Amino acid sequence: MRFSTNCEGFTRRNCLKLGLGAFMGGGLVDALRLRGMAESQSGAAKPAATNCILIWMDGGPTHFETFDPKPTAPSELRGEFNPIATKVAGVQFSEHMVKLANSLDSFAMIRSIRHNQGNHGAGNHYMMTGAPPRIPVGCGAFVSFHPSLGSVAARELGRDNGLPSYFSMPRMSRSGGPNFLGAKYAPFVVADDPNNAKFRVRDVALPNGLTDVRFGGRTDLRRLVDKMHRINDEAAGDPVNALDSYYKQGYNLITSSSAQEAFRMSAESDKLRDSYGRDSFGQRCLLARRLVEGGVPFVTVYDGGWDHHSSIFPTLRKRLPKWDNSVATLIADLKDRGMLDTTLVVALGEFGRTPKLSTLSGQKLPGRDHWANAMSVLMAGGGTPGGVVVGATDRKGFSAVERVLSPENFVSTIYTKLGIDPNKVFYTPQGRPTHLVSDPTPIDELLS
Repeated sequence: MRFSTNCEGFTRRNCLKLGLGAFMGGGLVDALRLRGMAESQSGAAKPAATNCILIWMDGGPTHFETFDPKPTAPSELRGEFNPIATKVAGVQFSEHMVKLANSLDSFAMIRSIRHNQGNHGAGNHYMMTGAPPRIPVGCGAFVSFHPSLGSVAARELGRDNGLPSYFSMPRMSRSGGPNFLGAKYAPFVVADDPNNAKFRVRDVALPNGLTDVRFGGRTDLRRLVDKMHRINDEAAGDPVNALDSYYKQGYNLITSSSAQEAFRMSAESDKLRDSYGRDSFGQRCLLARRLVEGGVPFVTVYDGGWDHHSSIFPTLRKRLPKWDNSVATLIADLKDRGMLDTTLVVALGEFGRTPKLSTLSGQKLPGRDHWANAMSVLMAGGGTPGGVVVGATDRKGFSAVERVLSPENFVSTIYTKLGIDPNKVFYTPQGRPTHLVSDPTPIDELLS
C-alpha cells in the first residue's frame, strides 16, 4: 500500500525508522503492550459522551481553491477556479465545492486562523496539539512535544465498550501521538482499505481457518498454562505476566460485538455507500461514522496529498468534487441519524497556500507554496451553529485580518466542545505540570 507524501517525501517508512511502527499499524497485542509501558494517569470525572471525526488534510490545503476564493484579486493570485454562491448570502466557495456550498447552513467555516510555523513538521504539530514546537523543526520531521487532540480525547473520554478510544486511518499523522500521556493513548491504526471488497481489519477478526471454538479452546489452554507456577515471578518480573492483560484486551476486541459490527461495511446499503463515494476516502468517512456510532470518542481520517507546489489546478479539478461529496455526505448522514449534535466533524490541514502562484523547477504547471498566514477550517456538529463564517482574510488572501485566531483558540474550541477543560493541567511522569493549552480561550462564535 502506498501513502501520499508531502514535498519532503514523508511516508510511513520515516516513522518506522524512528521506532514508531508499533503506533502505526503493528499487531494489536504489540500496540497494547506499548500502551502499558506508560504509567496510567488518574483522570478527572469523565465528561458527557461526545465524539469527534477529524479529517486531516495533510500537506496544507489551499484556501483559495476551496473555501476562501478571491475573485477580485489579480489573475496571478486568484487562480483558475471561479467562485460560487453558498447557502449563506454573501459567502462564496470555490466552484468545485458545490455540495458543501449548498449545505453551509449545516456547518461553520473559520477563515482567520494564522500562525508562524510554515513547514509541515512544525505546522502539523501546532494545529494537531495547540502547542508550537519547542525547538526549530524541519519540514519533514515527525515531532511530538505535546499530546495530540486524539490522545487527550482518548484519555478523557475513553469508554469500556470493547473498542479502542482513538482510531486513525489509514495511518497516524506525524503529530497525532500521545507524548507524555503514554502509549496507552496512541491511536489504533486501520491501514486496511474499506473500499476493498475483502476489507478485513488486522487483529479485529479471527485468523483465517481458526473457528470460534478453536480460538476459545486455545484461550482456555493458555489460562491453564498461566496457572502454572513461574520461577521467580515476583523477583524477576516475568514479562509473561505483563502480557496477560494485553492478550485479554486483544481477546476482548476480537470477540467484541461492537468491534465486529463497527467494521462490517456490508451492513450499509449500496445506495449509502455509493453516496459517500466508492473510493478510499469516501469509505473511510463512512467507516468513521460507524466507529463513532459504535462509541469511539475520536477518529482521524488521514487524507494526504494536499501539498500542491505544482499542477494544482488539474489535480484539484479531479480531487475536489469527490472530496466535497464525501464530506457533505458525512455531515448529512450524521444529521439524518440524529448524531450531528453529539459528533463534531472538523476538516483542516497544517496551513494554507501562498497567494502568488509559482512553478517548481522542472515543472510546467503552477502551484502554491506553504503559507501559515491564512487557512480555512470546516467545523460541523457538536453544537456548532450552521451558516457561521468566523473571521476573514484580506482581498488578496495574504493574511487573516478580521477576528484573527490562533491554533490555541482552535484546539481550545475542540476541547471545550468535547467537555474537556482546555485549561486543565496534566502532569508528566516526572511530575512536571503542563497546561493542556497555553491559551485556553475557545472561539465563542462556534459554541452553542
